[in-house]
Amino acid sequence: MPRVKRGVAARKRHKKVLKITKGQRGSKSTLFRRANEAMLASLSYATRDRRNRKRDMRRLWITRINAGARENGISYSRLMEGLRLAGVDINRKMLADMAIADPTAFAQIVKVAQEARPE
Repeated sequence: MPRVKRGVAARKRHKKVLKITKGQRGSKSTLFRRANEAMLASLSYATRDRRNRKRDMRRLWITRINAGARENGISYSRLMEGLRLAGVDINRKMLADMAIADPTAFAQIVKVAQEARPE
């Protein structure tokens, strides 16, 4: 059985890790062990924060929709209830964009929601 030398694979792995941690300060960008620790931490933070970004964006959209709805004399929760009862399927991202970019179209959607709600 031939002898297996493992230097090539290890060097490739080390170079990959050091490339990921290139912008880190101090020994985290030069020493493999420190770089590997920094990489594992930063990748876990990245995973966590991708999920948190979705949460933050939804909160922003809801805030913008609420502001636009209150300008038209209705609260956010009543607007969403009216849209559900009217059968209007539009997501919060699009509603928030309309509230900012096209207030007249948003006002028409608010009117549809108000008509659908029983008083």
